[in-house]
Amino acid sequence: MRHALLRAQHRKVAEREGVDLRTSRLEIGLFGAEPWSEAMRREIEARLGLKAIDVYGLSEIMGPGVAVECEAQDGLHGWEDHFLFEIIDPDTGQPVPEGEAGELVITTLTKQALPMIRYRTRDITRVSTARCACGRYHLRLQRITGRNDDMLIIRGVNVYPSQIEAVLIGLEGIAPYYQLVVERRGSLDELTVEIEATSLELACEELENRARHQIKTMIGVTTSVVAKKPGEVPRSQGKAVRVRDLRPKGAA
Repeated sequence: MRHALLRAQHRKVAEREGVDLRTSRLEIGLFGAEPWSEAMRREIEARLGLKAIDVYGLSEIMGPGVAVECEAQDGLHGWEDHFLFEIIDPDTGQPVPEGEAGELVITTLTKQALPMIRYRTRDITRVSTARCACGRYHLRLQRITGRNDDMLIIRGVNVYPSQIEAVLIGLEGIAPYYQLVVERRGSLDELTVEIEATSLELACEELENRARHQIKTMIGVTTSVVAKKPGEVPRSQGKAVRVRDLRPKGAA
């Protein structure tokens, strides 16, 4: 959720300075580093008045630019002249059919200094080889939904932090800061979603009920929701830490 955090911080500074970011000369923004939702894209575009383009990369391969969206914003074009892309079942290591979700594996084809063979990214996505509306035939990666080592299993339901984010973004009265707290109670794992109200005047119980209902409806998992006052959810200066796993060691 780094995009939302930075956007919120910059917007506050801009508002204090009397600047409307939507009137800037920026037309296109490239956003990467962490999974983000379509809801977040819409909010970024509305708040900043630009077209938000998804870009994918990782330092082990070459950094940003391994795949990037075109103007159609319908998947990220992977540069197949430099990389070989595979999607595998993260448990068995076997390839999955086109269109099914799995772990992205990349082999570098032209890199000389540090070539990588079948590098497991841990990122979960789907691929499509159909021609894009822009006319290109490059394989397209669908939006990264999360990492298989970030996935939580709560009472038999697979949950990624990015799914929770997609539900929370756009809910009125809820700031773009949250944490997921996982605890073991008896023989079951319990998930608590800590959210933050945008104002002290808002009723926390109402926010909690609304967020709990939306999470259950959209993801199918029952959670506890705790609404905190503005500024109470911990901030991160680097990569956002979204999960606090309080389960006994070895219980995950």
